[in-house]
Amino acid sequence: MIGRLKGTLLSKQPPALLVDVNGVGYELEAPMSTFYELGASGSEVTLHIHMVVREDAMLLYAFAKEPERALFRDLIKVSGIGAKTALAVLSGISVDDFRRTVATADVASLTRVPGIGKKTAERIVVELKDKMDLSAIGVTLTAASAPDQPRDPSSEAVVALQALGYRPAEAAKLVEASAEKGDRAEEIIRKALKKALRG
Repeated sequence: MIGRLKGTLLSKQPPALLVDVNGVGYELEAPMSTFYELGASGSEVTLHIHMVVREDAMLLYAFAKEPERALFRDLIKVSGIGAKTALAVLSGISVDDFRRTVATADVASLTRVPGIGKKTAERIVVELKDKMDLSAIGVTLTAASAPDQPRDPSSEAVVALQALGYRPAEAAKLVEASAEKGDRAEEIIRKALKKALRG
């Protein structure tokens, strides 16, 4: 099993990464929080990996920090939560903020994540409350990095939000309400995610 990769970042286009490790290019999927931690293409990266082997594919999910990978693994064990939804959770809520949400049974906040309805949010709280380390709870929202391809920052933000599971119209509305003149894509995404999660 692959648990860690260290190599050169070749490209990043949310939610996809391409990392060269000794001449082998690994295609990975990552949450926006990990994109925010990465440098530009050509930089060296070290990523924590969760590997999924299926009959028709081998999938690799990448995380900048171990606690994010641990939360991802906890989330996909919850009935009704797949990898895409787990990545969406990590893209909008930091590990500490997620702990706070679970500790306070804040179902409403969880339902603002694409793909999570009320029943699924309730299952998350019930199944993870006893598993999570709630000793150090902070309130921090994560954000996303801009894709490599040169585009209008607002357009980049819309594409990134759609990759997270937001409907095109919803993504466009969030960006329109969040973008200010001079903002970079990652700044727009950060504000849009905060707005979405606050309702």
